[in-house]
This record gives sequence, C-alpha cells and structure tokens, in this order.
Amino acid sequence: MIRAQGLTKTYASGDRSLTVLDGVDLEIEDRSMVAVVGPSGSGKTTLLGLLAGLDRPSAGSVVLDGQPLGELTEDQRAEFRSRKVGFVFQTFHLLPTLTALENVLVPLELQGRGREAVGRAEDLLQRVGLGDRLEHYPSQLSGGEQQRVALARAFANEPRILFADEPTGNLDADTGSTIVAMLEELNRDAETTLVLVTHDLGLAERAHRVVRLSGGRLVEDRAGAGVGVPR
Repeated sequence: MIRAQGLTKTYASGDRSLTVLDGVDLEIEDRSMVAVVGPSGSGKTTLLGLLAGLDRPSAGSVVLDGQPLGELTEDQRAEFRSRKVGFVFQTFHLLPTLTALENVLVPLELQGRGREAVGRAEDLLQRVGLGDRLEHYPSQLSGGEQQRVALARAFANEPRILFADEPTGNLDADTGSTIVAMLEELNRDAETTLVLVTHDLGLAERAHRVVRLSGGRLVEDRAGAGVGVPR
C-alpha cells in the first residue's frame, strides 16, 4: 500500500539546514496497522505528512496505493487524498464556522454522497459519543470532543488509508478505548490500512508492526501483538 524510499526532509534554519527526516526506507502492507513511535522531535509527524502527500520530501519518493506522489501536482494530490486518504491531525483542524455535524459532512459532500451523507455523519458522531453535540461548534467543544469530531470526519469517506497523529492523545481512558476499537474495526472490516503516530505504547502494541524513529532515522521495525494478521 505504501512504499517510501530514501525519504528525507530538510528545513532551512537561519544560515543552517535542519534535517528532520534522514533517508527513511519503509514499506507498509495493504490492510495492515502500523504504529510509529519515538521521542518528541524524532520526525514522526513529518513522516506521516510525507506518506500522506501533505508535504513534499526534500529527497526520496513515496508510492501510495500504486501512485507515485512525486508525479502529481498540488491539485492532483488533493484530489487523490480526497478519494483514498483519511488524516487525523494532532491539532484537529476543524472548521470553526461549521458545527460538528457539518465538519463530518465535508468529505462526504466532496464525494457527492447525497442524502445518505447526513445519516452516516450522524451515526459516526453517535459512535464517538457525540450524538448530543451535533449542532455544537468547535469553540463549544472540549479538546477531547474536538478530537472525536476529527476522528469521525476522517472515518467518513471510508478511506483506503488512514493516517492518525496521536489519535488518543487528548482523550480519557474510556473514550480512548472506544476510539481504539473503532480504528481496529476500520482496519478489520473495511480493510483500511492504518498508520498511527502515538506515544501510547499500549495502542502501539496492538498494531501489526511497530516502527521506531530516532533522530530522523528508522532505528527499529518489529512485529506488534496485532489485532489480526493482514490477509
């Protein structure tokens, strides 16, 4: 599903350059669940953004579901992501002028899902425990509630690949367990490939594979306990 080769990301920092990701090679199988772990500043979020096509690497390449991302324009990458990719940002990225329901509806409306869209959006918000908050705006929701809206939105278009940056980072234990169950269900039943950045070692160990970064380099790639082996 995903193949990264020599993936490098360098930023200008004053008169010097800062290498955040340094020559990462990584292959992720279709229908697998992979957790990316490592200390803060190790390049985890940068890796996720490059694999999802949200940013371009300084060097190296990414092939996502058979499509070399480097061959696409910005508009083509955006269109590709709308069809194939879900992304949960650590900072939510909800639209402040839209209600929780309307935020979840955005990817469905972009796909032209019509009348079924509202029912699906309502069901997803019910499943993350926000059935009574459909008409609330992000400013009226707690951080954990905003995280759950972001998760529901990411699930909405039934993506082939879901990238999630700390999907349980702002949630209490009970809600976090619900979200983990939803992620596992998406992986198992919808056959969605999941790539998760997390500091939650319990969540990481539930993945099929655990990839560890340090100093922008891949330093460990091992099997996790898994929630079912990819078929």
